[in-house]
Amino acid sequence: MSYSARTDLALEAREIYLENSSRAYEPEGVSVNTHNYTHDITVTEVIVSNEKGSKALGKGIGTYITIDLPSHSDASQEEYEEACRSCARELEKLLEGKSLETVLVIGLGNRNITADALGPKTADSVLITRHLINYMPEEIDNRLIPVCAISPGVLGITGVETGEIVKGICEKVNPSLVIAIDALCSRRMERLNNSIQLTDTGIVPGAGIGNRRMAIDKKTLGVPVIAIGVPTVVEAATIAGDTIDKIIDSLKAAASESSPLYKLLTTLSEEDRYPMIREVLSPSCGDFIVTPKEVDSSVASISKIIANGINIALHKGINLDDIDKYR
Repeated sequence: MSYSARTDLALEAREIYLENSSRAYEPEGVSVNTHNYTHDITVTEVIVSNEKGSKALGKGIGTYITIDLPSHSDASQEEYEEACRSCARELEKLLEGKSLETVLVIGLGNRNITADALGPKTADSVLITRHLINYMPEEIDNRLIPVCAISPGVLGITGVETGEIVKGICEKVNPSLVIAIDALCSRRMERLNNSIQLTDTGIVPGAGIGNRRMAIDKKTLGVPVIAIGVPTVVEAATIAGDTIDKIIDSLKAAASESSPLYKLLTTLSEEDRYPMIREVLSPSCGDFIVTPKEVDSSVASISKIIANGINIALHKGINLDDIDKYR
């Protein structure tokens, strides 16, 4: 599998930092902006501007944009289209100032495992135009730019590091920009299959399950890399932790603030609880990874939202109706 960092959502890393430090303000070097679109879509932009901010959140210096979507299990067509446009608008922010001469889209993950198939499924729905522009330019709409895509698979299937495959393709194709899509592992159950993170810092496949592979970023590829991820799984420890949190909140509400029980409950931070829960669970179920039962439909839906966001952001003037014509 290629799930990325366990708390890869910078928004989650920032929330956990604030909870554990009992602070109401951001760490130095971190700024946060939040705004809302229609249909209950919330966008939070976390900017890590220096090493102090990077160390506090455990994230690289760069911009992290999280789009929180309402449940799409019963979303209307209008809500679906607004989600696509929201993804496109946020991606356009990261594209500013970058060359779009040729864009390479990488669908990371294992398409044989539904919860890890986000990348390949997204790549399948991206408009592929590089070959058409090269061989029949007179037939192509001038709004389209050269885009190519590949789903390189995972090390366990190919026997080749995903990063090595991507680097080799970049040396041959010479893209001006790489967009990598991957499934993430979350620390917030409510964000499963409902949050999209976009960042200009690249991605490290496999880090979420303690299996860090070669990074896919500007340093390794030599070109800017925008990473897009969606949390599709959580660890069992996260579910246990959330349950314990609810129990603690209930006990705190019933206990007097001066009681020993209340003081005990307030001294154990999430940072301390999480490793303890993992240690307790490890002998019986190991690093147990959990995904919702409706993951098939969720991944299918959100992969199309991301693909359409990429299509609209890259090909200026193209809308959802145009995308359907070109497929």
